[in-house]
Amino acid sequence: MAKRTIDINCDVGEGVGNEEALFPLISSCNIACGGHAGSKESIVFCLELAKKYNVKVGAHPSYPDKENFGRVSMNLSDDELIQSIKQQMQLFMSLCSQMDVELNHIKPHGALYNDIAKDEHLAKTFLTGIEEFKKGAVLYVPFCSVIQRLALENGFKVLVEAFADRNYNTDLSLVSRKESNALITEGKEVLAHLLRMYNENEVKTVSGDNIPIIANTYCIHGDTPSALQILAYLSNELPHHNLLVKS
Repeated sequence: MAKRTIDINCDVGEGVGNEEALFPLISSCNIACGGHAGSKESIVFCLELAKKYNVKVGAHPSYPDKENFGRVSMNLSDDELIQSIKQQMQLFMSLCSQMDVELNHIKPHGALYNDIAKDEHLAKTFLTGIEEFKKGAVLYVPFCSVIQRLALENGFKVLVEAFADRNYNTDLSLVSRKESNALITEGKEVLAHLLRMYNENEVKTVSGDNIPIIANTYCIHGDTPSALQILAYLSNELPHHNLLVKS
């Protein structure tokens, strides 16, 4: 049976310092661009690795909140949020241009990602902030989310994302990081979680329900303590299931 290619994306440039080990094992990266983490130096470093390992490059904008790593919702005006997103993207794109790297996708981070999944006004505001990239980049979005619907209605290209290292609630929201079972940290469990979503188009929630989900790309968080071990395990095991991360 011919092997299929599965897109594994990873959030990087967030100060963990494990990127050199991660990049050979992933196919897409989401690079922090100064909102919750990241600097000119870290962006350049990640872009260099992406070129070296032929990894698709994505921008990872967030609420402008380094103190809370972008994981706390912020009450910003529309103009404040739009301006912040534009500033983050301008920094990122200037470095991509300098290094002759093409932007493949945009994936919002943390609380912003979760908020625009359900808040229509905030989702519209975010789309305004990335309007200029509508024709050239793909937007990574959660399944059946408000942002997915609005992006498609407004002419954006989307890829639906699921999380291979996170547990889900029945409403397809992610289990809060405040809970002890938010993360899936063992490679074997991540593989089972991933294969169920990929092969069966469903996810087993923490309450034991099997809920439909369809995704095109699967995330392993670069700051998950066992991220490298998880990705190494997937790299070894996925080919046994006729799946390749690198084509």
